[in-house]
Amino acid sequence: MNKKDVLKLIYTKLFSALGPSHWWPGESPFEIAVGAILTQNTNWNNVEKAIHNLKQANLLNEQKLFSLPEEKLAFYIKPAGFFRLKTKRLKNFLHFLKKEANLKITNLKIYPLKELREKLLSVSGIGPETADSILLYALDKPIFVVDVYTKRMFSRHGLVPEETSYQEIQDLFMDNLDPNVQLFNEYHALIVRACKKWCLKNKPRCEECPLNNI
Repeated sequence: MNKKDVLKLIYTKLFSALGPSHWWPGESPFEIAVGAILTQNTNWNNVEKAIHNLKQANLLNEQKLFSLPEEKLAFYIKPAGFFRLKTKRLKNFLHFLKKEANLKITNLKIYPLKELREKLLSVSGIGPETADSILLYALDKPIFVVDVYTKRMFSRHGLVPEETSYQEIQDLFMDNLDPNVQLFNEYHALIVRACKKWCLKNKPRCEECPLNNI
């Protein structure tokens, strides 16, 4: 079986077992982008608390966060951890939005994928996973998001070496699947859910996993 067929089979089995994921949690493209930045080095429950704080204060839009002093922003996002660092990263992103999109994140959609990805990666504090999450989930650009779960699952199934780069893993998906936003969205979400349920870092539950015979 070639890699394309294996990738399709994995998707089919995961979707059959888990059903649709309805990702990414967020009520607007900007909220999704903020969540992608805040989720670095923390779990989603903490991000939800930080986003809740911003919503309660009616601050979760580009213009209001851009104008908010750093110390106040840091206070609201404190539950997300590393809040001073993340405040700077959010502010860097907001200055980028001011320059490139007149503080309207959806204005970024006019850029071609490759060019926009390069622009996002030039923002201090935004790495490949964060950039690709913003591109896919907030801006509907067809790019596959890679994370530790992707590397874990696909190295265990022998599709990528244990020591491999973000780009190499991403290429596996981009080279073998059609560039489809909905497919990439659902596939990444299913990988995360499956790793949290079966493909655990320690003591994986392989016998329970729908991929155990692949």
